[in-house]
Amino acid sequence: MEQHELATTRSYKDTTCAVDAASPSLRELAVPATDPSHAGQKEMAEQTQIKRLFSFTQIFFFSLTFMSSWESQALNLNAVLTNGGPEALVWGIVIVVFGALAQSASLAEMASMQPIAGAQYHWTHHLAPPSQRKFITWMQGWITWFAWVSLLAGVANTTATMIQGLAIVNYPDYDPKRWHITLIIFAMLIVEGLMNMYTFWLIPWIELLAGVLHVVMFIIFLVVFAALAPRHTADYVFLTTQSESGWTDKFISWNIGLLTPTWGFVGFDGAVHMSEEVRRARQAVPRSIFWTVATNAVLAYSIVICTLFTMGPIDKALEASFPIIAICEHATGSVKTATAMVCGLLVISLSVNLASIAHNVPVRAVWLPVFIVMVLACLNIPSSAAFGAFVALSSIGLFVSYFIAISCMVLNRFRQDGVPVGTWNMGRWGLPVNIFALIYTAYVTIWLCFPAYRPVTGENMNYALPIFGGTTLFAFVYWFLRGRRHWPGLNKNIVRLVVEGGELQLK
Repeated sequence: MEQHELATTRSYKDTTCAVDAASPSLRELAVPATDPSHAGQKEMAEQTQIKRLFSFTQIFFFSLTFMSSWESQALNLNAVLTNGGPEALVWGIVIVVFGALAQSASLAEMASMQPIAGAQYHWTHHLAPPSQRKFITWMQGWITWFAWVSLLAGVANTTATMIQGLAIVNYPDYDPKRWHITLIIFAMLIVEGLMNMYTFWLIPWIELLAGVLHVVMFIIFLVVFAALAPRHTADYVFLTTQSESGWTDKFISWNIGLLTPTWGFVGFDGAVHMSEEVRRARQAVPRSIFWTVATNAVLAYSIVICTLFTMGPIDKALEASFPIIAICEHATGSVKTATAMVCGLLVISLSVNLASIAHNVPVRAVWLPVFIVMVLACLNIPSSAAFGAFVALSSIGLFVSYFIAISCMVLNRFRQDGVPVGTWNMGRWGLPVNIFALIYTAYVTIWLCFPAYRPVTGENMNYALPIFGGTTLFAFVYWFLRGRRHWPGLNKNIVRLVVEGGELQLK
């Protein structure tokens, strides 16, 4: 998902650094330029100007490729084929799409009110009850940041697993080890971190290539599968449930299988984190958030239906190191053709991973998330379920951040002095959609915490909840040790500089 806090808040950080360097008040910045005593402040204000490069169409296609929903369904089939089978995917994605539409519509309303890179962090401060505002904002900031770092880990692990899968298929003598995936992740992150530091000019071209491939590969996969692969029956696709994970309760197994469709519909708030670089952000960003999910839903469901009808035996797909490779080989009858098709997805995955690392920010902001992801990647060595843990970890983090922000939005609707909604809003449907989004978010989050296999061992344990719980507990304890007394809270000058009128205005 191209989906991230550190990667997309560069303009916000640049502005923050500029303001903090001199710490002038907004009133000081706003004095007439004719006053020579304020020449420095005028120059300072000019330095905080933000280049708004993206139109609605551009930010929409950026966000569309960043989510990569149909690619996520194709690349992460193992979880749902192990828990739930075809039925869990074909119907589970319907549930996920409706839930994601409710989530995205709720966040789009908030983006219309305040289009700023901090997104959930700023909205929470903007909408939370005054008595708990500072604490809730503190926790939201920590949770959202770690969720995006975890998302980088999930994308990196997907890419590394794909590379290893291609090596297994093309080099029969290769003996795959779990620690190989960890080393591949290390190599990718180091190269991409250096590229963000020294060859950033290449990244827009790589992202452009990924955008083209996002459309081209979708067409190729549909045509190849539909034209060449044998067909399953409709009963098989829509009514076949199976569990190869050890879970005997079909209801539990089916819900654990939601991990695959859910992973393809997180990170839709990526457009918000670019909002300070979007023209007419109050109108363009909310529309981009909602219609990105709606469009990706059509693409993802199309690829799911086509794949399930033409995938061949489930057992053979699950035996493969990476199911989509075996499915492509089954459809085409050629290892080389399957490799070429999956390599197209590999380029898209690499570009998403590349976009997930910060750039145009202090060096420590580039390498801190890289280091944290490297530490998380070491889970691959002892655990065969590390990939599922990475996917669940980022999904849990983002879902909790959505839940906090939407809850504050619901409470705001009942306040007499509540903040008015923006120009993009759902009218009378706003509250029901918000509530449905909260119910969906809470329901899916519960299942993301479940282990994918029974019996549970140290090797197949789902470490997502312990890791998320540990980081959240750290933020909670740190609040009482230091944050409550020393953290000044949200920098409101930055919000006013960036948000007013959807453009940078100094008043």
